[in-house]
Order: sequence, then C-alpha cells, then structure tokens
Amino acid sequence: MTDVLSDIFDTIRLRATLYFRTDYSPPWAITVPSYARAARFHLVIQGRCHVALASGLTVDLGPGDLVLIARGQEHTLADSPGRRPSPLETVVKESGYDGNGVFVVGSGNANASTKMVCGHFGFTEGADHPLLRALPEVIVLTPADRARHVLLDETLRLVARRAFTDGLGSSAAISRLCEVFFIESVRASIEQCPELARILEAMTDPQIGRALELLHKDPARAWTVDGLATEVGMSRSRFADRFAELMKQGPIAYLGEWRLQKALARLSNADISVKEVAREIGYRSPAAFTRAFGQRFGAPPTRYQSGEA
Repeated sequence: MTDVLSDIFDTIRLRATLYFRTDYSPPWAITVPSYARAARFHLVIQGRCHVALASGLTVDLGPGDLVLIARGQEHTLADSPGRRPSPLETVVKESGYDGNGVFVVGSGNANASTKMVCGHFGFTEGADHPLLRALPEVIVLTPADRARHVLLDETLRLVARRAFTDGLGSSAAISRLCEVFFIESVRASIEQCPELARILEAMTDPQIGRALELLHKDPARAWTVDGLATEVGMSRSRFADRFAELMKQGPIAYLGEWRLQKALARLSNADISVKEVAREIGYRSPAAFTRAFGQRFGAPPTRYQSGEA
C-alpha cells in the first residue's frame, strides 16, 4: 500500500534546518524575516515567548509549547508584548553569535531566561499540494495537545534533550527529529484547522483514500474518472463529487498537478533526461511535458534540471 502522506513529504522534499538554540535574558525582542517555501518553528524549552505576526495574530508561549508559522511569514519574538524589536541580523551581529553553540542575548538570572530551539522546514522551489495550502497561518501545540499525541510528545522531548547537549552529530540528530515532529504536528493539528482535517479525511476515507493511493502509486498510468471509480467501488458521479468535495479539485486535475510535482522532484537528479522524466510521469511526448511544465512553473524543465531556477 502506498503511504500517500509520506509520498507527499518525500516529493516536496521536506527538510528541517536548525537555526539556533537560544538563551535570551529579558528585555529582548527580535524580528524574524520572512522566508518563502518554509515553515518556521520555535519550541520553548524554558521561559516565555510572545509571538506577533504582521496579520495581527499573536500567540503567547510557555514551556513545552511549539509554534509552527506555516508560510514562513515575518514575525516578532519577544519576552513580553510591546517591546520594540531589532532585526534578527542585527541581534546576531551585536551578540557575536557565530552559528555555533547557544545564541545568547543579554545576561541575568539563568532561570529567568527564554530557551528555545528554532529552525525551519524547507520545501523544494515550486513545491505545492492541497495539504500545504490547507495549513493554517499558525499552528500552536501545547503540552496538553502533546499528551494526546504520544509520538509527537516523545519526539519533542528528544529534541529538547538533545538541543542543549553539544556533541558529535547533535545538530544532524535534531534536524532528523524535527522532520518527524513536523509530520506528527500536522496530524495533531487537525482539531485546529478544518481545511487540514478535510485533506486528511480524504487520505483516510476508504474509497477516496484508496483512489489517492492508486494515483500516487502509479501516476504515469492513463487514469480516468471511470477507471478510478470502478477501482474503488463507487459510481462515477458519486466518486467525482466526493473526491472534489474533499480535495477541492477533481481526480484528473489532481493527477495532472501531482505528475508535475513528481517531475519537479525528479529533475533535481542531473543524471536523468527530460525525456525520461516525461515518460516516468505519463506524458506521451517530451514536448507536451515541456509545455505543461513551463505553464505550471514559469520555466522549462531544463532550467530546473540545471539548478538555475
């Protein structure tokens, strides 16, 4: 059975990057710049953190809280509301932080400082999927939320334990753990986000989920709505309506987009030709594939293959 969720994250190339481990003594306030194609995260280990976005949304975090800023928007972190923030680049320069060890700002009572693990989850340029579009502006998971999702809680505890322990491979270990907690955070945030719940409902629906498995397992096959409906035991009209209800697009439109996402991922391999990629994802001719790819991503596949895009 094809794991649709895993295939999505593998294809969009989810990768976690650890920025820093913090030790901020009040007063402090920092503006974190926007970063496209990324979901930023801040996990509070100790202390408090006030988060404010340009949209006006604010969140107050305490020990054990995790915030995911799904679209990498600019935001402000502070020990309390109302502080005048300094740009992150300025704070890094003034603190003398060189990217190694703990990012220390200010000094004072060590027990009153804010300690966090901060980083982002990056995706391939052009990566897209209804799941990504369904993510809310901000996801906040508290210790109470974590208690209901054991794997997420255990992963975050491991991140917290490793974060302030210097040693061989520490950053790499945290990055791998962070990729796990992103996936588990998506699962755990269903209650906060009806749009996300709808997408995950599609994946777990006995019939629509089965159709998605078929499309992801063999995207090159010449699927039709009739053929998919027969495979999952539904009438054509009922299947088409239910698929569109949950995924907000028809099955063939979904397949067409997913083929191009698979192509985008495959083109990162310099050893594969455009012709081979076209054949792998179900295009009868490289010319047709090139046209469709260019319309979707604004550049020919050869440009992405060369790493110029």
